Amino acid sequence: TVTIRIVCLFTLLWSVNGIGVNWGTQASHLLPPDTVVRMLRENGIQKVKLFDADYGILKALGKTGIEVMVGIPNDMLASVGGSMKAAEKWVAKNVSEHISSNNVNIRYVAVGNEPFLETYNGSYLHITLPALSNIQSALIKAGIGSQVKVTVPLNADVYASSNTYPSGGDFRTDIFDPMLKIVKFLNDSNSPFTVNIYPFISLYTDSNFPVEYAFFDGNATPLNDGGTLYYNMFDANLDTLAHALQKNGFGNLPIIVGEIGWPTDGDRNANIEYARRFNQGFMSHISGGKGTPMRPVPIDAYLFSLIDEDEKSIDPGNFERHWGIFYFDGQVKYPLNLGTTNSGALIPAKGVQYLERKWCVMKPSAPLDDPQVAQSVSYACGLADCTSLGYGTSCGNLDARGNISYAFNSYFQKNNQLEKACEFPNVSVITKTDPTPTVGNCKFPIMIQPYYESAGRRFGCGQMPLPLVSVLLLLLLTV
Repeated sequence: TVTIRIVCLFTLLWSVNGIGVNWGTQASHLLPPDTVVRMLRENGIQKVKLFDADYGILKALGKTGIEVMVGIPNDMLASVGGSMKAAEKWVAKNVSEHISSNNVNIRYVAVGNEPFLETYNGSYLHITLPALSNIQSALIKAGIGSQVKVTVPLNADVYASSNTYPSGGDFRTDIFDPMLKIVKFLNDSNSPFTVNIYPFISLYTDSNFPVEYAFFDGNATPLNDGGTLYYNMFDANLDTLAHALQKNGFGNLPIIVGEIGWPTDGDRNANIEYARRFNQGFMSHISGGKGTPMRPVPIDAYLFSLIDEDEKSIDPGNFERHWGIFYFDGQVKYPLNLGTTNSGALIPAKGVQYLERKWCVMKPSAPLDDPQVAQSVSYACGLADCTSLGYGTSCGNLDARGNISYAFNSYFQKNNQLEKACEFPNVSVITKTDPTPTVGNCKFPIMIQPYYESAGRRFGCGQMPLPLVSVLLLLLLTV
């Protein structure tokens, strides 16, 4: 049963759509699904977007009433798009079974994830629509086509403006025809258009981007589009899409914001204060249900993301592992009122099991110029997570020994504190004294105990992370 809490007037105004979260799982140590679902319920979060169809997670979401969007990864698009049988099998296993046997409130299937990113060089250009079509046909055949709709989360780069104003919005010329076919399909099947919008990325990639325009405080010089004023990038971006849809005859197609958020580490603009300001500003911005000038309706959105993921690719930037409104262990990062709890505050995960309170650090007697130091740090950062080190990051003010200790500890914790994981040749030692600095936001974390899901996949030291390109060695030479 879904409990509707009327916390205050603005909650009442937008609780029909509510706020959703993206629940990603690219992490070395995952919280048990039951722990996360309890956290979702205690925080009044009624919508979740997943990037695959993990059995344990879907099972934990059963009988909760939480609305679920399950995902089909890009590497499966060719399979379900090329074979109706494969699509039917996927739907039967990952949708129908969970709805019928476990009462999971699945409402959407996200077919692919940003498949038209320019970095994919058109790999999924001609298979996305067949995959959408086959999955929808499989849902109809399974008798759940009216309950579960298909969509495809797209990056905001699938459209652009010809005149820098929202009114100039249209779909990217190189993918115009495929996009139009997808939009027509979504329209014909009563499915929504899902888009991911990231003002942070605009700020990250363009040093001339006006910082205030990324936020919702009304401090930016507004963009005047023929008399319509835009005080923030989000509204302007969403209306660029709305104009693109209208221009091509689909002005009434529903829009879902599949991802929106702000990271807290890994870059000088990725910090706690900016993240709080952005996410709280966004929540206040959508609370009145007034939408945007082109779409004056309540906004349906999923915050990115719920929890930090230490194995996300950092090709886009070190910030990729720090999007969560909660840390990896489900603890609250900063005050955020989603308008869904009586206290107006986030509620952390309960009953989290941690490893022992011990850390791996640089041996005090080891000299900084020991030739083993540089290669040990490089090895540790390549296999663990050093994205909190570097200019403008939470641990950016550590001295050389602090940098080295952080790298060693990251590797040690990721490997479940195995003694062998702190045997860097004559330069490391295990300590029970917390090396976390007393000033600032830098943390030397203790890892949570590994969770083993029923399917037998192990989360912990056995899993290889994506390679990390770190600036740490440069740091060590210059500190």
